[in-house]
Amino acid sequence: MINYTEKIPNNVDLGRDRVLQARARALAARLHGWWYDMGPNESHNYEVYLRTAVSVEPDGWAQFDYVKMPDYRWGIFLQPRDEKREINFGAHKGQAAWQEVPGEYRSTLRRIIVTQGDTEPASVEQQRMLGASCPSMYDLRNIFQVNVEEGRHLWAMVYLLHRYFGRDGREEAESLLARRSGDTDNPRILGAFNEPTPDWLAFYMFTFFTDRDGKFQLCALAESGFDPLARTCRFMLTEEAHHMFVGETGVSRIIQRTCEVMKEHKLDDPSDGARPGGDRSSDDSEVLEFSLQRDSGIFTVRDVSLERRELFHQWTKGRFRETKLNDDHVLSEAEYPVFEVVGGKVVAKNVPALTALNERLRDDYIEEIADGVARWQRVIDNAGVPFRLTLPHKGFHREIGNFAGHFISPEGEVLSAEAWKKRESHWLPHSSGSCLRAVAYERTRGRSR
Repeated sequence: MINYTEKIPNNVDLGRDRVLQARARALAARLHGWWYDMGPNESHNYEVYLRTAVSVEPDGWAQFDYVKMPDYRWGIFLQPRDEKREINFGAHKGQAAWQEVPGEYRSTLRRIIVTQGDTEPASVEQQRMLGASCPSMYDLRNIFQVNVEEGRHLWAMVYLLHRYFGRDGREEAESLLARRSGDTDNPRILGAFNEPTPDWLAFYMFTFFTDRDGKFQLCALAESGFDPLARTCRFMLTEEAHHMFVGETGVSRIIQRTCEVMKEHKLDDPSDGARPGGDRSSDDSEVLEFSLQRDSGIFTVRDVSLERRELFHQWTKGRFRETKLNDDHVLSEAEYPVFEVVGGKVVAKNVPALTALNERLRDDYIEEIADGVARWQRVIDNAGVPFRLTLPHKGFHREIGNFAGHFISPEGEVLSAEAWKKRESHWLPHSSGSCLRAVAYERTRGRSR
């Protein structure tokens, strides 16, 4: 018999819910089976110093101790309920937050939870081989911490599906553990989570960019009028910050080492030292361009979206920091600028703000990305290396939304297909790798565990 307080720390009264108890036994076995098959490769016998959440209290959400990876306790936690909480936006603004799923929004909420839940195990699957080539024990512990917390976030979404969505929810929860990242027949839902993460630079970029996208999505869902989802996402955000920290500081260390190598060998361009003989490869700006283009696309397929308008109107998904925005939170008359290609140029056009919620969320995301890139730039400037990191125009290499079918340079210039083709290999990383990747590989070889 499972001791639910010990095996599955929770604040959802799991020990008293006999129906969920029975399901939890099977789910725990399935989850650990998935972990053995698709979790960090060859990690099962390691004792790792990890942070484990055992409660939502300040002294409980971050308990540190050595634990073997298969014995990590994935808890189920929601932020404490605010009995007076109201819906803060959309058509139901001012009503009491919903504690059960309204029938008319059931399928929409289920799809959102499934999509969010699907990303959590996907990232673990993408990263499962990286422990075998970690640059240091510090990095190994960090990736294991990220992995176990992604597993806990999966468990949180599975709980919502089982608790609130009946048979359909149970079937969807099973599918979360059946899909596999990159699988031809049964891939993960979002394309970015089917891309390979072949090395540590890719991992750092993933945790800086893609996990930041996850932060913005969680922030939007934390505003949801469906209170259990909002409370779940708020607690998940306490752990997401570490994932982004791992990415930002990881890239920062590689940039620092790249600068040292450049100064040591008197190089002016980081791509000159990418491979023996100095043959041309992608540089760090190109990796930034690719990562931003890939991950900003996760905000859904359209810049102007009637579906996203409905999610807001239905109180299902708010904006980033919704309650701190200074407007009426209904947006029936408001406008917001979006960009499109007209007459061979990128131009701004005001559209109803309700249909531009995706674009606003993407703009908030890019603004925060720019702050992180500025911190990386300071590392380069302090090293005395005359090189600048730049973010591309939001239309660069976009295959979805208003810029689909157009060829946009990093500077925002609309190009012909021929002009794009001539510069494509210069702008996008390719199979030969980057200078940052080469330096990361050098560090891995020199400091292998």
